[in-house]
Amino acid sequence: MSQPGGRSDRDLLLGYVDVWWHAVVDLTHLLESLPAEQWSMPTDLPGWDVHAVAAHTAHLEAVLAGAPEETVEVEPAPHVRGLMGLYTEQGVVARRDRTPDELVSEIRTSAAIRHALLLADPPTDASARPAVIFGGVPWDWRTLLRNRPLDVWMHEQDVRRAVGRPGGLDSAAAKHTADYLAESLPMVVAKRVGAPAGTTVVLRMPGSRPLSVRVNTEGRGVRVPEVPADPTVRISTDRETFVCLAGGRRAPAPGEVGLDGDQELGHRILDAMAVTP
Repeated sequence: MSQPGGRSDRDLLLGYVDVWWHAVVDLTHLLESLPAEQWSMPTDLPGWDVHAVAAHTAHLEAVLAGAPEETVEVEPAPHVRGLMGLYTEQGVVARRDRTPDELVSEIRTSAAIRHALLLADPPTDASARPAVIFGGVPWDWRTLLRNRPLDVWMHEQDVRRAVGRPGGLDSAAAKHTADYLAESLPMVVAKRVGAPAGTTVVLRMPGSRPLSVRVNTEGRGVRVPEVPADPTVRISTDRETFVCLAGGRRAPAPGEVGLDGDQELGHRILDAMAVTP
């Protein structure tokens, strides 16, 4: 099958694999550089410290590499919500006693196994269902392989913010994640915020092309190729601030987001921006 521009599904998916692989390398290099005391630093994710973030990544990569699913008892906690929350917490709890070296090794080993398998026999139909997937999520190959760089890179950034070591904002995974999250803006503007027909919103973020959204006569948000000179709302921010907003990590500090146009609508859009669980 082919994608717009004549690119095949195989090439598209292998591109995602490459971005994910480099994201894994960056995350594991960061983790192995941390002193022992920083593994207990809290992250922006409620209930999770650096150790838990690494354990979660190790869990998903292990399952995707063919490891058996784990079932452990999870005590009720405010941050454990829904079936997927319970599922991901099981991976963290099951690895609570693992050392940092063991977690880094598990991530590397599992990812290396899966990377070799994907390169040896790459999927060729982006809409087909993978034979192995975590938590029973109903994803096709496109969604799974597009999601993994986002998840790994977002967790690298969770760790970096927790330990006060900024970086990794210009990598291929960083751009992939920011652009992927930005695609949710039409839904946020039209469905979550309920902006009226004719509303136009422009997101400007260095390192990515401006994204323009219009609410059509049916009340749906659609991307439009042209960038209006005078949109209803113009949002200007940097990549890190945007992914923290869209990733539901933390609210922006004063001055980190520029809003031009309808201020009330703009703030409602920012308040509804978080799209990851």
